[in-house]
Amino acid sequence: MTQATVNDFNHIITGRRSIRNYDPSVKIRREEMEEILSEATLAPSSVNLQPWRFVVIDSEEGKETLKPLAMFNQTQVETSAAMVAVFVDMNSTEYLETIYNQAVDEGKMPAEVRDRQVPAIQGLIEQLTEEQYREMNVIDAGLVSMQFMLAARAHGYDTNPIGGFEKDKIAEALDLDKERYHPIMLLSIGKAAEDGYESVRLPVDTVTEWK
Repeated sequence: MTQATVNDFNHIITGRRSIRNYDPSVKIRREEMEEILSEATLAPSSVNLQPWRFVVIDSEEGKETLKPLAMFNQTQVETSAAMVAVFVDMNSTEYLETIYNQAVDEGKMPAEVRDRQVPAIQGLIEQLTEEQYREMNVIDAGLVSMQFMLAARAHGYDTNPIGGFEKDKIAEALDLDKERYHPIMLLSIGKAAEDGYESVRLPVDTVTEWK
């Protein structure tokens, strides 16, 4: 990794701020949003199930639907280029064979490995409780959400992760099956209209032990 690459990465990490007020004139083309989402989905995923699902809310109608569900985040909803609702699909195993078949077709995995792993993964998932399975999926959703924010930053956009919204109502409001799709967070994205506050972090020696 070159020093220039390290510097670029450090700028993405250290320059990220949680933005609450965006320039409402800034829009993001669907093609670019798809690129950001595609980069986000390169995040790690347990047994590569990729349970994350997104709803991109960038229309006025969509934002009006979202407003009453995010009462304490009205400014982000109103001014952002888009709000991205992140869900996990509790039926994500439906895509298991599709994912592993694609890996074989693209030469990224031998067929015999797929033939061993797919039934093994199916057996593993069947042994998990619903709570264990949801916890596994939530970790993946957290990883993809962070990667989305970093990808957005690399594209020149700002973001804010939002956990305070009506989680029990949002799936149905967005025409999703609430038994299948569990909400994780909202991510606002756009161009900052004002600088976000720089925050502080506990030092590494406070949060780390060496054994």
